[in-house]
Amino acid sequence: EVQLQASGGGAVQAGGSLTLSCAASGFTFDDYAVAWFRQAPGKEREGISCISQSDGHTRYVDSVKGRFTISSDPAKNTAYLQMNSLKPEDTAEYYCAATTNWGSRVTSDYAYWGQGTLVTVSS
Repeated sequence: EVQLQASGGGAVQAGGSLTLSCAASGFTFDDYAVAWFRQAPGKEREGISCISQSDGHTRYVDSVKGRFTISSDPAKNTAYLQMNSLKPEDTAEYYCAATTNWGSRVTSDYAYWGQGTLVTVSS
């Protein structure tokens, strides 16, 4: 069974940190790029960061650049999103997803999705 299991969300105060994890099983993790998306209430799901597992290249949207760090541990079939200096506007449901189309922010390009993990940042 193909599965992406996202975890690590929670409630923090502004300026705090969280690390999200995305554990993969049931498919060849190394063959896919991994991305983190988020969806705030009433807004569309947006891709915020992605990592190429073939060469380690990463990308970030401007709103998280310098605060969030994406990484991957292929030996553990797990990707991570380290989130620092969190802001109330980071409040959202966070999803990890896997694609063979590196760098895409189009949700339909992603073959596998994890369930969301909620991040709530209070001011």
